[in-house]
Amino acid sequence: MKIADVKKRAFAMPLTSPAFPPGPYRFVNREYLIIAYRTDREALEKVVPEPLTFDDPIVKYEFIRMPDSTGFGDYTESGQVIPVKFNGIEGGYTHAMFLNDGPPIFGGRELWGFPKKYATPKLGPDIDTLVGTLDYGSVRIATGTMGFKHKAIDTAAVAKSLAVPNYLLKIIPHVDGSPRILELVDYRLEDVNIKGAWTGPGALDLRPHALAPVADLPVREIISATHILADLTLGLGKVVYDYLDTK
Repeated sequence: MKIADVKKRAFAMPLTSPAFPPGPYRFVNREYLIIAYRTDREALEKVVPEPLTFDDPIVKYEFIRMPDSTGFGDYTESGQVIPVKFNGIEGGYTHAMFLNDGPPIFGGRELWGFPKKYATPKLGPDIDTLVGTLDYGSVRIATGTMGFKHKAIDTAAVAKSLAVPNYLLKIIPHVDGSPRILELVDYRLEDVNIKGAWTGPGALDLRPHALAPVADLPVREIISATHILADLTLGLGKVVYDYLDTK
C-alpha cells in the first residue's frame, strides 16, 4: 500500500478494518435516568481539571440506554457528569463513563476523548420503578432507582438542558508513554427531539471499587431524578484548550 493510500484510508484503527465508521452518529430512542446529587466540594476539587471551574458541588449520575445508534449498535452506558463552567459558560464535564460495547468505547476515546472503560451497565423498568445498575466485573458499584413516570416535565426545558456545552479531557499517549495529545474538547448534542420526560422520587447507591471509583464522589443529598426519552445526534467536537501548547 502506497503512502498516499495510507493517508487517504486512515480514519481509525485498524487501518484496513476500523473499529467504528465515520459519523455523524444518530441515536434513536436514547433513554436516560439522571440522578443529580450533592457531593463533597473537596472531592470535586480533586477531579475537575483547570481551566474548568464549578460553583456548587453537584454531580449528575447517568444511566443511558442506546438501542439504536449509528455504527455503534445497541448498548448501555453509565457514569458521572459534573456541572462546570468554562470561560463563564455553563456546561458539563464527563468525569467517568462505563459501557458494554467495543465500538463506542474505541470511537468515544479516539474521536472525542470520552473517559470510557468496559463494564456492564443496565437500565430498565422493574414493575413500578425505573432501575439503573452498573457492575464492574462481578461487583455491583452503582444502583439508581426512580419512581416510574410519576410526573411529566417540560420537554422544552429538558431539550435546553441537553444543549449545553459538554467538556472532555482527551488524552492520547506518545509511543514513549508521555502525552502526545492533552486537550479540553467541547462537544454538543444536536438535532435533539425529546419524546418524553418525567421526574419522580429517586435514590442512588455508590460502592467503592479500586478501578471504578464512582464512590469517590459520595452521595450526600439527592437533588432530582429525571427520566428522558429522545432522538439526537452526537456532534463531533472542537478543541477549546491545549494543555501542551507552550506558546
